[in-house]
Amino acid sequence: MAELEIDDTTRDTLQDLAADAGLSVPDYLAKVAEEKKRERALDAGAAIFRRVTGDPATVAAFDAEFGGPTSAPHGARQAA
Repeated sequence: MAELEIDDTTRDTLQDLAADAGLSVPDYLAKVAEEKKRERALDAGAAIFRRVTGDPATVAAFDAEFGGPTSAPHGARQAA
């Protein structure tokens, strides 16, 4: 892989962050890249979840297949 050129401030920041994590800069950047990939996957999954659960026809089909949510009993206790 080709070397990256970055300004001194960014380099120093990355070195400090890596040192705080007990990692080399390349290992720290690899860890950050993996975390960002996970975040992107979670964001995509959340968007799909919201789209699917926001569609009444999809929710009705799910409820028909698997049963809808049970209603919680209404008692005297309320959340504080």
